[in-house]
Amino acid sequence: MTALPSASARVVVLGGGLAGTLAAAALAPHVREVLIVEQDAVLPETPAPRPRLPQAAHAHMLWAGGADAMEELLPGVTEEWLAAGAHRVPIPHGMVSFSPAGWYRRSWPDTHYLIGAGRDLIDWVVRTRVLRLPNVRVRTGAKVCGLAGNAARVSGVVLRDAQDARHIVAADLVVDATGRGSKSTRWLRDIGGPRVRETVVDAGVRYASRRYRAPQGAETDWPVIHIPADPRQGGPGLVATIISIENGQWHVSLSGTRGGEPSAAEDLFEEFAGRVRHPLVAELLSRAEPVSEVSLYTRTANRRRHFEQADLPEGFIALGDAATSLNPVYGHGMSAAALGAVALRDLTRRTSVFAPGYASKAQRAIGRPAAAAWLLAVGQDRFYPGAVGRKPTLVDRLGARYIHRLNHTAIGHGLVVRKLTDVMTLRRPAHVLGLPDVLLAAARGPRMPLLDGPQLTPREREVLDRPPLRSTGAPAARPGTSGRRDLPPAGRVREA
Repeated sequence: MTALPSASARVVVLGGGLAGTLAAAALAPHVREVLIVEQDAVLPETPAPRPRLPQAAHAHMLWAGGADAMEELLPGVTEEWLAAGAHRVPIPHGMVSFSPAGWYRRSWPDTHYLIGAGRDLIDWVVRTRVLRLPNVRVRTGAKVCGLAGNAARVSGVVLRDAQDARHIVAADLVVDATGRGSKSTRWLRDIGGPRVRETVVDAGVRYASRRYRAPQGAETDWPVIHIPADPRQGGPGLVATIISIENGQWHVSLSGTRGGEPSAAEDLFEEFAGRVRHPLVAELLSRAEPVSEVSLYTRTANRRRHFEQADLPEGFIALGDAATSLNPVYGHGMSAAALGAVALRDLTRRTSVFAPGYASKAQRAIGRPAAAAWLLAVGQDRFYPGAVGRKPTLVDRLGARYIHRLNHTAIGHGLVVRKLTDVMTLRRPAHVLGLPDVLLAAARGPRMPLLDGPQLTPREREVLDRPPLRSTGAPAARPGTSGRRDLPPAGRVREA
């Protein structure tokens, strides 16, 4: 039997979060040993919060593209999530979404899905699976201080332990998966390496999130409720999302761009939900009981470190947020990391980590799915007031107009719904939106009239028909709408 090209290699992965454990899963079958270095003193043995993962307090969408990639790396991981209480939410039936062009229909055949679960649960299941691999081990309580090596090759990492002692851990490959706070651009310069160019687009998004006990009858088989912003309105972009997670709870995240940020005050949480483009989320929250405090998160800038363009030393690559961190409102961070890990695995199957050029090839492969997610995020964030970064060009504006036309067409065109969902779930690259059949559909427009309101099932409407437990702070309802604004009895339609 032919030996694996990297069978004698030792890999050190920096960071025990999702990107780090997925990198370990990708590389472990092809190398001698994978050591995960984690700064936290203890990694939870249950789906519990980690001190160095504050974003876990906010709702996460694990889109089909990312979940498929994790299943490919760790067969059976989806069943483990579901057994632990996660939900497999079908799309489009399981999503109530008010696009800038109108309400999406839910009656098309289901073609995609997402996993509804708390981030702690998603990470815990993946971490547990990876640490069962015979050649993967983890070292906790160790802080990375820098890289060992020179401009030609990274040969290891410099660690500082709990006693403040420093020592070098040798490695044939170092993977930086330390997240948004990565210091590897500085570490590379410290050993004579290249200066890595960065691009930042920051709409000033602030997140406020809270968990609720789902109303009776709404604990399972409940759709994602998503009211996104419309950057064409010219003001701050306000977003409200409900995702069903484990333990019969709803994870609710509200966000606003610069000038429209949500507050940490509990009495203002539902009032903010009532100010987004439609009050459906606020109305549902008024019929549920909060079970947590409000958590804030502000590190939401889109930041791309262009490692793929730098003359990197051999033996070093970066994955996940350490390379490309995204505004979390689009839910692409986990999926981009997972797809990057699959690309890393595929390269390592056929190319030795010792081969000249391996690091550059790996970085380019990792960067492709991240670049696709980057374009989706910055293509919208650039249009918000006060956004930091390059201002929208004519090409950006034409692209935004085309996407709006696609959203308008998708209200009543199944093909366009599938193509948009392919791209949003990261199953297909964005160029599919420019294929001839999609262009023709966009030119013709929707085949069906627009909806007056969300398509809700009788069970979902029954929850809304219950007396609210609290005032929502939402705009006053029209007469004859059972106390709800713009919620028609049976998904009426209006002409486009």
